[in-house]
Amino acid sequence: MLYYSTHIHSKDSEWVTFVHGAGGSSSIWYKQIRDFKQHYNVLLVDLRGHGKSKSPIYQKIKRYSFDVLGDEIIEVLDHLKIQKTHFIGISLGTILIREITERYPERTISMVMGGAVMKLNLRGQVLMKTGVLLKSVIPYLLLYRLFAFIIMPKKSHKESRLLFVNEAKKLYQKEFIRWFTLASKVNPLLKFFRIKDSGIPTLYIMGAQDHMFLPSITKLVKDHRSSILEVIPDCGHVVNVEQPKIFNQKVISFMKSVV
Repeated sequence: MLYYSTHIHSKDSEWVTFVHGAGGSSSIWYKQIRDFKQHYNVLLVDLRGHGKSKSPIYQKIKRYSFDVLGDEIIEVLDHLKIQKTHFIGISLGTILIREITERYPERTISMVMGGAVMKLNLRGQVLMKTGVLLKSVIPYLLLYRLFAFIIMPKKSHKESRLLFVNEAKKLYQKEFIRWFTLASKVNPLLKFFRIKDSGIPTLYIMGAQDHMFLPSITKLVKDHRSSILEVIPDCGHVVNVEQPKIFNQKVISFMKSVV
């Protein structure tokens, strides 16, 4: 089972489950815990191969797909007897949340998609294809640093870049390659998600400087009646780290509005 930690508000409170992105860990939510545990029961998970989810069992399981990874999160929910939860994700974690909700809509109260990845633009596709060609040739950390800089290029994004690079250092090379290969094949799944409205209340919360992913989300919310978009000024891809006060306020307000 994945490593997880909880912060209990009360036995009657709703749950909120935080899902980090590739190369990160549950530690990236450190600016959220204090505010959210005042209103909700909080569940933090480390995805396979990340953070403290490095049991030998995960080194032996070679099948990486979004449904398998999603079921590992569901396994934690079942273990804790959590029937329904709000999901909050960042970056690649938003794909996992959307995938879980597609198969288990009854388990999802709402989705919060921070720095959501719902389409790889031309630059993103070129980067991924280049990365696939080079992943076995150059050190994975060098490749990760390059991607982090391209996605988060500004000086104001430095804290986010360093946080993700420092977390990525804890990954094994084989683990990184598996996740990278999975991400490189995600376009058909994302196309399906862009076409189909989940019907679940969804908040996309994006940085105004998230040049790679914001344009596709702006278009998506026009077609999905269940979705709304909040754009945070002076902010890049990792909105929960760069503008935590605004992020927390907007997200908690949205979740409380969900009936």
